[in-house]
Order: sequence, then structure tokens, then C-alpha cells
Amino acid sequence: MNIEGKVVVITGGGSGLGKACVDHFLDVGAKVAVFDLNVESGNDSDDKNRAQKIGFYNVDVTNEEAVERALAAAEQDLGEIRACVNCAGIAPGGKTVGRNGALDLEKFRKVIDVNLIGSFNTLRLVAERLTNLDALDSDGARGVIINTASVAAFEGQIGQAAYAASKGGVAAMTLPIARDLGPRGVRVNTIAPGVFSTPMMDAMSDAVKAPLEQAVQFPKRLGLPQEFAKLAAHIVDNDYLNGEVIRLDGGIRMSPS
Repeated sequence: MNIEGKVVVITGGGSGLGKACVDHFLDVGAKVAVFDLNVESGNDSDDKNRAQKIGFYNVDVTNEEAVERALAAAEQDLGEIRACVNCAGIAPGGKTVGRNGALDLEKFRKVIDVNLIGSFNTLRLVAERLTNLDALDSDGARGVIINTASVAAFEGQIGQAAYAASKGGVAAMTLPIARDLGPRGVRVNTIAPGVFSTPMMDAMSDAVKAPLEQAVQFPKRLGLPQEFAKLAAHIVDNDYLNGEVIRLDGGIRMSPS
């Protein structure tokens, strides 16, 4: 699908990987609806041309009504939505049994709620709109959905039970949803990033980051958010990519801790 001029919803677009996607998709000619709990952080451009191609919406992705309202507003402001990139997520750690006893069940539930249910909530509501649009080409393509998993889905470390479970769910639902939506012209793919240079990671000490960089096969560094964004844009552009979970990790394989 040619991304130029298309409207793309990006959740978690106020920072990190989501913000990189916002910037890159605007650069390649898309219009972008930014869904985030802190949209003010991304609304800092004086570029009038850019301002006409972007909308900011304060959205809790776990809330059905909030997502519905934001989608309706984005359609009114920018036009019909043709793609969605789900980047919203949280990553609190916690051992199953720690110094203070068993992991707080609400803490576990919150991670699942945001990372897994929030992704599904947004994608299902976007998909409903996509399936009601006219086809864009002779194949019957109507749109694209991209979710964000993690290498933790496959190699979760100590203290990552909740995070790994949430991202494992995102990876596991990719193919079934692609099969659900394929007959209606909607492609679904997932990116599973490794360790990236996001604000959360940049705040960590060199002592924490160095072993992670060394675990990468090549290049020996953290991933750049722009590299994630470029892959997301390529998935939109490449019509034969469907039902895939794509690792973007420099060949890293995570150790237990």
C-alpha cells in the first residue's frame, strides 16, 4: 500500500518507538493520528505543513469508548484511516516471588491490560473501519495493522513474567488475526524489537547497557528507533508481508538475567 497521503493511527506516539514512527511516517508523506496519554510531548512543531498532517488525541488504549472517540475524531480531522501501528506499552518488572512475597496480581494484570488487551482493543476497532472502506487495488487491499511485541516474547528475562506474557500474546495473535482479516483485505504483522535506544533505556547506566550491547551479534549497539520506524513503513508498503512476527534485534538472544 502506498503510504503517501494515507492516514495512520500510531498508539504510544508521544515517545520512544511510537514517536519515531510518527516522525518517519510524516517524512514519507502520510498523515498521522497520535494516540497517547501524553500527547503534549509530541505536539512541539512550528512546521505549519506538518501540523496539517498530524492530529493529537489523548487516549487510554484499554478504554473502548476512548478509542472509539479518538478514531472518529481522527477521521473527521484527517480522513479515512488506512493503517495502525500499535506501540503503546508498559514494562514494569517484578519477580514471581520477591522480597515482599508474591507478585502483586494487579501489577501483572495491568501489563496484560495495556500491552495485550490495549493492542487488541485498538486494532479491532481500526479493523472494523478498514473492512468497510473501498478496496485500494485489484487485490482488494483495504489497510494494514502493525503490532509491537518484543524479543521478551521468546526469551523473557528474570522479572519479566508479566511483560513476556503480554508480548507473547501479541505475537501469538498475529496469525489468527491475519487469517480473520485477510479475506477482507486487511494485512496484520508484528514487529518484535530487541533492545532499543528509547528514553527508558537511555536513562539506565552504562553498566546496565553495556552487556546488552555486547549480546547483540551485529551491530554492537542498541537499536535506533528510526530503524523500527523504517521497518513499520516497509511493512505498510510491501503488500506480500502478512501474518508475520518479525524480529528486529541485531541477532540478540537474551540471557536469563
